Amino acid sequence: MKKTYNIEVDCANCANLMEEAAGKTEGVTSAVVNFMTQKMIVEFAEGADVDATMKAVVKACKRVEPDCEIEL
Repeated sequence: MKKTYNIEVDCANCANLMEEAAGKTEGVTSAVVNFMTQKMIVEFAEGADVDATMKAVVKACKRVEPDCEIEL
C-alpha cells in the first residue's frame, strides 16, 4: 500500500536524508521525498501497521531534521 503525506522540510539535502531514513524504517518498502512539492510517498510492507510505521518514520526523520513536519 502506498500513501502520500504532506511534509515541511527546509532544504533539498534534508529531504534526501529524510528519504533515506524513512526507507530504512521497519515496515517501509520504499520512501520518496519530493522537496519541490513538499510530499512524501511511503510504500508499506505487506501486513505492516501503517500508524505504528509512520510514527517510526516521523521519529527517524526528526533525528535527521528536527524541525521537519509530516502531516499524518
